[in-house]
Amino acid sequence: MDIKRAGSQPSGKGPEEWFTGTVRIDPLFGATEPARTSGALVTFEPGARTAWHTHPLGQTLVVTAGCGRVQREGGPIEEIHPGDVVWFPPGERHWHGAGPTTAMSHMAIQEALNGSPVDWMEKVTDGQYGA
Repeated sequence: MDIKRAGSQPSGKGPEEWFTGTVRIDPLFGATEPARTSGALVTFEPGARTAWHTHPLGQTLVVTAGCGRVQREGGPIEEIHPGDVVWFPPGERHWHGAGPTTAMSHMAIQEALNGSPVDWMEKVTDGQYGA
């Protein structure tokens, strides 16, 4: 058994190359061999969002606070709220983030394949975001 005590893992700033706007990442759990699942609580300030990206084995988001947006390539922008659970299948190009005027937090859970849980791409433009 391993208990991660609240406050025992430092928060981090979302790297500029992967995010637009102010994003805080609070690690929840890392993959411990042979497991390959990791999770984090990610908080987006209004207007903040991820870059386009995919996950080799998919990703689950559990919205915990605020109001946000998600979009898969070719699909409409969808609004998400606390309690919503979003699943992106393996390889599906997508982005997610806060609404234009409201912060949003979600738990992000994904598995790594060959050591990598995500493949980052170009940033989502203001036009794509719908600002």
